Amino acid sequence: MKVTLHIHCPDQPGIISTVTQFFHNRGGNILYLDQHVDQEAGVFFMRLECDFAENDPELHGLRQTITAELAERYQMEWDLYQECIRPRMAIFVSKYNHCLYDLLSRFRSGELDVDIPFIISNHEDLRHIADQFEIPYHCIPVSKQHKAEAEAQQLALLKEKEVDFIVLARYMQIISPLLIEAYPNRIINIHHSFLPAFAGAKPYHAAFERGVKIIGATSHYVTEDLDAGPIIEQDVTAVSHVHTVRDFVAKGRDLEKIVLARAVKLHIAHKTMVYNNKTVIFY
Repeated sequence: MKVTLHIHCPDQPGIISTVTQFFHNRGGNILYLDQHVDQEAGVFFMRLECDFAENDPELHGLRQTITAELAERYQMEWDLYQECIRPRMAIFVSKYNHCLYDLLSRFRSGELDVDIPFIISNHEDLRHIADQFEIPYHCIPVSKQHKAEAEAQQLALLKEKEVDFIVLARYMQIISPLLIEAYPNRIINIHHSFLPAFAGAKPYHAAFERGVKIIGATSHYVTEDLDAGPIIEQDVTAVSHVHTVRDFVAKGRDLEKIVLARAVKLHIAHKTMVYNNKTVIFY
């Protein structure tokens, strides 16, 4: 059994040696360890991968022991992930197809080690793509009058299929607190600008009007503050006075696919840690 441990806690001497000895005493072989200290906040972060080749500990018992012997001693916030369990990823999309095609192509090629139980959209336009990849497609229209009912249907599907996290592949709807509360730091969005610049609608148009020399894309976890959640991945490309808004959009869409895929892979590999609306990324 291979597990990944995330911890953050007040920084103090002896944490690394205590944690590594804890796993060694239980027959674990540590395959990877990385740590970071936010010196201004005085917070210690660590990501550890450990393999139990023999005498695998029972996962529930291991969690209880971590709580008793490590978490209470160091005031830790922690998570433990079992690597043999493939996460279940739902995709939400509206009418733009570039991110959806990219994710599904990577999934089919084996690049994304997930299960995709379904795709949800507020439009019928992209059903043919889901059919092409043989993934169930649920069209749940969203309107101001019936937004609560639509999200109740979405949440029911997510729970029924035991979805672990959600990817918004250019889903052009604001996610309500109900869904965010059910999936904290487990809803990944792609925004078509280099946040915090040009948040909200039509960022390429706003960037063009401002005369910027670079445009970007940002993938982040969704919070109740629009386009202001913890940033996972970003990238930029150069533009100039010769480019039109249409050029901005075309260049930006290439970035969106790449940035979203990177963020999804980081999340799947449990390489992201969220703290105070920021992320620590262990590459």
